[in-house]
Amino acid sequence: MTDTPADSRADTDDHVDSGVAADSGVAADSGVAADSPFDTVTDEQVLAGQATDAYFRRTRETLAAADRTPEVVAEVTVDQFPTGGFDLLAGVENAVELLAGRDVDVAALPPGTLFDGGPVMRIEGSYLAFAELETALLGFLSHATGIATAALRCRRAAPETTLLSFGARHVHPAIAGMVEKSALQAGFDGFSHVAAGDQLDRDPSGTMPHALVICFGREDRADAWRAFAEAAPDRTPTVALCDTYDDEVSEVLAAVDELGDELDGVRLDTTGSRRGDFRAIAREVAWELDARGHDDVDIFLSGGLGPADLRELRGVADGFGVGGFVSNADPVDCSVDLVEVDGEPAAKRGKLSGAKSVYRTPEGGHHVGRRDRDGPADGESLLEPVIENGDRVVSFDVDATAERALVDAERVGF
Repeated sequence: MTDTPADSRADTDDHVDSGVAADSGVAADSGVAADSPFDTVTDEQVLAGQATDAYFRRTRETLAAADRTPEVVAEVTVDQFPTGGFDLLAGVENAVELLAGRDVDVAALPPGTLFDGGPVMRIEGSYLAFAELETALLGFLSHATGIATAALRCRRAAPETTLLSFGARHVHPAIAGMVEKSALQAGFDGFSHVAAGDQLDRDPSGTMPHALVICFGREDRADAWRAFAEAAPDRTPTVALCDTYDDEVSEVLAAVDELGDELDGVRLDTTGSRRGDFRAIAREVAWELDARGHDDVDIFLSGGLGPADLRELRGVADGFGVGGFVSNADPVDCSVDLVEVDGEPAAKRGKLSGAKSVYRTPEGGHHVGRRDRDGPADGESLLEPVIENGDRVVSFDVDATAERALVDAERVGF
């Protein structure tokens, strides 16, 4: 996936210094378009610095009134030192899009890198070039990183099984694309959201909801499976949802009777309160399919699953739909800290002054040190330039990010 060219933002970049897009039609302190029916902040407002906390605007006004334009080094961090708990970095491409075209140099860990302490991004330049962007910057990195980390936990729990992201229904529609992309970057195989598919140029995945079966009725559930098989596009697998009215095994066998060799798979999404031993249910379904010569029918499981469930069930399922565990993940608590001002080390109490570097050693160690000192002899520097003199110098690809995440997870023992 290639970044959007910087010149596509020309209409908003002209107004960065004021913090308000001239054509936004909103008051300076609003931050939300007056005509937004879904309480959505627009892309234009984000780029113009309106998606911010008020005190950053007041900081700009104060510095301007005092005629101070400090040159700074700022770092985005979660923990100052390694703690032994890794997170998977995501949202970097959004952060780069936000900062491109400003008078700054930016270095960052590549998306899909596991990190544990130290900076994940470094920004150098005039503080006034990005002061009001901190709120949006942290939102991009914190939320996507939390979701990607949760998705990686699922991927590591079921490394050889198909994983689909089903969690868009738990979040504001405006961020569904971010949720699905973060899941892909952690190694998921697909997702269900249609608009996210348009954004990411990928086909969404999905079978059928219980509502479809219920619309046909208990006595005509086989007609629902048949109608789906006939109406779905040719490349859509015929996967029957088999737990709406009766025991899972009986519904699966009814679907086999109706569809025969047309049946590619079955999905079990039994409500937790009626589920019992889900592993035993899936094993029984597999047994009965095999007994009737349909051992090639895949079994997909969904419904409130997390890593512990995936570890338990991965041997009896061909695929999982994972929802809330990924989409509802807590954002990672990133912060932006000024660590140098006009060439001198600086920091608030409790933070480490001076620009830093981070390194990965061959055995998977994560090391943090001062930028002006040598790193570990066998260490690989992780911070890479992404913006130079305001120009983007990288592009991003979802598949490459996912590959990096899986390799790095193995390397650090995530």
